This record gives sequence, structure tokens and C-alpha cells, in this order.
Amino acid sequence: MEITAQTLADLLHGEVVGDPSAVVTGPARIEQAGPGNVCFFANPKYEKYIYTTRASVLLINKDFEPKNPIPATLVKVEDAYASVSVLLDFFNRLKHQRKKGNRLLARLSVKRSVAPSARIGKGTYIYPQVYVGPNVRIGRNCILYPGVRIYHDCVIGDNCILHSNCVIGADGFGFAPQPDGTYRKIPQLGNVVIEDDVEVGASAAVDRATMGSTIVHRGVKIDNLCQVAHNVEVGENTVMASMTGIAGSVKIGRHCVFGGQSGVNGHVTIADNTTLAAQSGIQGSIRKPGTTLIGYPALEYGTYMRAYAKFRRSATSDKPVE
Repeated sequence: MEITAQTLADLLHGEVVGDPSAVVTGPARIEQAGPGNVCFFANPKYEKYIYTTRASVLLINKDFEPKNPIPATLVKVEDAYASVSVLLDFFNRLKHQRKKGNRLLARLSVKRSVAPSARIGKGTYIYPQVYVGPNVRIGRNCILYPGVRIYHDCVIGDNCILHSNCVIGADGFGFAPQPDGTYRKIPQLGNVVIEDDVEVGASAAVDRATMGSTIVHRGVKIDNLCQVAHNVEVGENTVMASMTGIAGSVKIGRHCVFGGQSGVNGHVTIADNTTLAAQSGIQGSIRKPGTTLIGYPALEYGTYMRAYAKFRRSATSDKPVE
């Protein structure tokens, strides 16, 4: 269904700046949007994209003052982040209205449930108690162990292994605070794309994107009990040990290593070949490839060890350390 900028402005109690007849067919992330998409701008980290976006309509705060011309038609609202939950809920309802009356599940059994619209490649083995949702695509020669859950619209490549009770495509953790202190759920309309040769451990979770895709690139290995949040991108051949947690919209480079119980703050970038020691935490972006970090907040390994040596001497001595 095609929606005009004016319709969106009326829905969000906003003001159109530009072409009120500009047509959109769905939402997208600002850095990935193209013609026919509506996206939003609320985080200053993404300001550079508003001047180059190919989106037809951009949702933006009324008090924002742009530094350069913005090519998209604008819908100005009081709070773009709060309004996006209304916007996504609107498109979510449209999506389900189009599906109304369709039979989503067939071949339902005690052992496994595979939606008729799902596509599964040759040589893929699905154990009992697996759920594969509508419009899921699974490649060739994969193994889905008992209890795996793959939500609607997700994509799994060739030669992937998904261990028991891992969940692919559950909703990302998105809630907009309301004036009365409650939280409004932000519908998660994206999906998860897992490329070839990926292994996901038992009880791990890879959340679907708010818009666009959460992407796990080729060769990634994710251990048990790990969490990969919405709109994360994990580079090729990166490995994550058990209980690693990656917050939303993180971009991880290739060949990175994350020790057990390590964590990464949201909206940061991790360079290629970064190594994070166990129980370490990343607060800001890591720009230099090949960096090894340890501690919380994480420091470069050599710096941390020198600081730790001074700390330990101070803790066991009555004299202050110079």
C-alpha cells in the first residue's frame, strides 16, 4: 500500500516540509533507505546521513536545525523517536491486514512446525520440535537441532548449524518512554539475515531489526547464551564466546574475537581483528584494527596491564605508588 507524506503527518500530528504527495511503501534505516522509504532521524550520530539519504520522506524533530539542504520531504514532529513507534505500528497493522485470511501454517505436527511459505534447501535436516515461521528461507545442508525457533521473514544461508533452543528473529528491545512514565513498544519490522557457514549456540538469541536487517555475515561462530541485539552487523569469521552481549546497532568488523561474558555498548563500531578479553566491556568505538582490549571499561591490553600492576602494588603496600 502506498502512503503519502501528508497521511503520515496527519497520523503523527506533524508538519510536512516539501512534497505532501511524496509516496512511501515502507520504513527503512536512514543509512540504507531508498526511494519509497520513510526513515527517521533522532540520534546525532546519524546526522551525516540526512544530507545524502535517498529516502522519500524523513521523520525529524521540529527543533532540529540542519546544516545543509536535506533532499527528502520532511515530516516534522515533536519527538521523532517517540513517533517512530506509532509509525512502525501503523505499517505493522497494514502488513497483517494484507495477510488476513491466509493459512500460515501447514504440516503442523508434534515434532515440527514449518510454515507453507517457508523455503528449505536440499540436504537441510530439521530435528523435532523446531519452528520455522512464514516466509523464512533456509539454505542447503543446514542442521536445526531440537527447539530451534526461527521467526517470520528471516533468512538462513547454506551450511549453517543452529543449536537447541536458539531463537532467530525475536523482537529487538525497543520501547519509547511516555510522559506518564510507561513505555510504548516499538514494533520490530525488520528481519535477521544469517549468511553461509554460521553456527549459533544453544539458547543464543539474534534479534530482528527494527527496520532493515540484523546481519550475521559468513563464517561467524556464536557460542551458547549469547545475545545479538537488533540492527547489529557482525563481520565475517568473528567469534563470540558464551554469554557475550552485543547491544543494538553495533557494527562489528571481520575476524574479531569476543571472550566469554564480554559486552559492547550500543551504536558503536568495532574495527577488524579486534580481540576482547573475557568479562570486558566496550563503551566507545574501536577504530584501530588488531587492537586487544581487557577490563571494564576496556583498555588496550598493554595499558591495562601496566595500570593493574600499579594498582596491585598500591593495594598491597602502605606507600603510595608514583
